[in-house]
Amino acid sequence: MQTIKNPVEYTGSKIASAAHGLATTYRSLQHIQDTIHSPEPTVRAISFADLQDALRKGLEDFGAYRSDVIFLGAVYTIVGVVLAILAFGLDLLPLVFPLASGFALIGPFAAVGLYEMSRRREQGLHVSWAHAVDVTHAPGFGAIMVLGLTLIVIFLLWLYAAWLIFANTLGPAEPASVMRFLHDVFYTGAGWAMIGIGIGVGFLFALVAMAISIVSFPLLLDRDVGLDTAVKTSVRAVIANPTPMAAWGLIVAAGLVLGSIPLFIGLVVVLPVLGHATWHLYRKLVALPPA
Repeated sequence: MQTIKNPVEYTGSKIASAAHGLATTYRSLQHIQDTIHSPEPTVRAISFADLQDALRKGLEDFGAYRSDVIFLGAVYTIVGVVLAILAFGLDLLPLVFPLASGFALIGPFAAVGLYEMSRRREQGLHVSWAHAVDVTHAPGFGAIMVLGLTLIVIFLLWLYAAWLIFANTLGPAEPASVMRFLHDVFYTGAGWAMIGIGIGVGFLFALVAMAISIVSFPLLLDRDVGLDTAVKTSVRAVIANPTPMAAWGLIVAAGLVLGSIPLFIGLVVVLPVLGHATWHLYRKLVALPPA
């Protein structure tokens, strides 16, 4: 039977809840230190056929749990729309495309819940969107959050770099209108300089983000390894497969750009498929002993 708590009881329960949360956070962070320098798994060489197979399995996972993952994809889409509205409302029109392309930087972190769904389906367990939050129970949850915050910092640095590129090409004055901005982007030398420099700098940001995260998040979810081990394994996987990883980066970038037009609606499908496919790509890239 539930009763209305008096102010003292309510305050006490909130303090107890906060203390429990802090204790859990401390244990998660301590676990990062406890697992440092854990053994590194073997990295495999993959082919373009493996990329195709990962995408096929990602589509199968999406089809199996369509309503659940569409719900998760809708959350990402709403976030994208809100960011775009804020960009327009704050007169940050030049950052709309960097915001859309920036999904590729934080996508591996945002898709952790989808990795968990694919992992459970792989094991023949019941799966729903609610299981996406089960990642909070993973031994490596603290490391996942630290790595996720790292990607967010990279994303913010990319936005800052994109603004500097605009300010030193078409800027620093803000665009008078959307149509005028588009005209200046595609019909002036400064606009093409902004595009060329932006693509080059954006590629470097995307390369760093993919190298440290494409294997790290699934591995931290799948096995109790150290954060340093997960990141090293991810970098090794990219170095061992430069051409397939470059192709995968182009697939992700193209999917996110197409999914962002118009109004990020396509991300409802694109993000879940890419998230599930990334889990299966991780399975192909890393050889692990039986748990």
